[in-house]
Amino acid sequence: MEPHRTKPANLRPPDRSLSFLGAAGNVTGSRFLVTWDGQRVLIDCGMYQERKFASRNWDPFPIPPDSIDAVILTHAHLDHCGYLPKLVREGFRGRIYCTAATADIATIILADSARIQEEDAAYKKRRHEREGRRGPHPEIPLYTSDDAEAVTDHFSPVAYGESFKVGHEMTAELHDAGHILGAATVQLDLGKRDRRRIVFSGDLGQWDKPLLHDPVTYKQADYVVVESTYGDRLHENGSHIEDRLAEVITETARRGGNIVIPSFAVERAQEVLYHLKRLMVSHRIPRLMTFVDSPMATSVTQVFGRHPEILDEQLTNVIHSGDSPFEFPGLKFVRTVDESKAINAIRGSVIIIAGAGMCNGGRIKHHLVNNISDPRSTVLFVGYQAEGTLGRHILDGGNPVRILGEPCNVNAKVVDMQLFSAHADRDGLMKWLQALDSPPREVFAVHGEDSASHSFAEYVREKTGWKTTCPEYGESFPIK
Repeated sequence: MEPHRTKPANLRPPDRSLSFLGAAGNVTGSRFLVTWDGQRVLIDCGMYQERKFASRNWDPFPIPPDSIDAVILTHAHLDHCGYLPKLVREGFRGRIYCTAATADIATIILADSARIQEEDAAYKKRRHEREGRRGPHPEIPLYTSDDAEAVTDHFSPVAYGESFKVGHEMTAELHDAGHILGAATVQLDLGKRDRRRIVFSGDLGQWDKPLLHDPVTYKQADYVVVESTYGDRLHENGSHIEDRLAEVITETARRGGNIVIPSFAVERAQEVLYHLKRLMVSHRIPRLMTFVDSPMATSVTQVFGRHPEILDEQLTNVIHSGDSPFEFPGLKFVRTVDESKAINAIRGSVIIIAGAGMCNGGRIKHHLVNNISDPRSTVLFVGYQAEGTLGRHILDGGNPVRILGEPCNVNAKVVDMQLFSAHADRDGLMKWLQALDSPPREVFAVHGEDSASHSFAEYVREKTGWKTTCPEYGESFPIK
């Protein structure tokens, strides 16, 4: 059910303002609008993935899409780019600025999202017909494969640190966010004489993680829009990640069960494979057949090889040596539905990595149906589970849970490994903020559940004395 504070469509943001059209009071649907001297630039254009906010995906966009001059994309996760096909279909004609890696990955992700929506809509329609009832709008896809393909003509790739114009007296730069391949923070400079700078964190990664560089910090900003996904907690010591992973896999194999890993196709699947290879090569886990059952993850893994310039030095050296850090004996990348179904016939323990990461679509649902009621098996979560998603319901102890329209008893062991998180925790977010040489005029805490955002905002105020706000959906603030 939609929160009472939802704002209607046809929002009229004032000139020289910052408006929050998503990821305000919740984790997904990132959309931030900057209006300056009659121009409109949208930072991110994401889908909502929490069930209670899903209707916003179907609602008309709060402002006419053809009134938006440009979109700047921080990265290629669906909650940051997944609404683009609908925006383009409904009239957006401008450029979409992002890194080359983000453009490559977003093209893959949007095509996969459209395919999943088409398949899920058809499946729901057949089920509703069997049950003799009609369903709401999800019986049709939010957008089609043709809609997703139409987005690609709008991409304008830019390099980290390259200054580019997005409008009259509006320039921007992208810098490494350390979150996923190609992820960026955004520096948006407005005006010439009386310049104002807004910095958007996008999603910030952790420091000292494998695969990617650390997040880039800033010295000056007038306004900061910062994510707060883990703003109310600290991560475990990441140095123990392989110990914990080895323990889970070894114990599950000893029981004779399968290890089912819901995983985001970008960065998370590759990081899991990276650690699995290291554990198998060092004989710390049994050599189990491992399936990456996600055509998208398969395609994204290939993108890593095309962008060594933005990987960390250790991974770049491995790739240049010709030894893939993501492949090992017994690993199979699954593309077809028949190959996916065949996994169920294998006797003995296997590792199944499948999307989507929050279990809200894709092939992971079918693998959960086949494994979640088996006490020998383990469901291993390696990413954030937003409130209202199937993954969060399982993680919170829901039993039974409804999957593909049917109740399923949760007898499998459920393990949450936050060690894999691609998000900075509270201290990491503060480290990034406190690199500023002087206080910003205002900090906005977004992209977090209400409790996390408010907790982080209060923490920032206590530590720094800075004005820190948790904006509401549809709220606009003047840029002074």
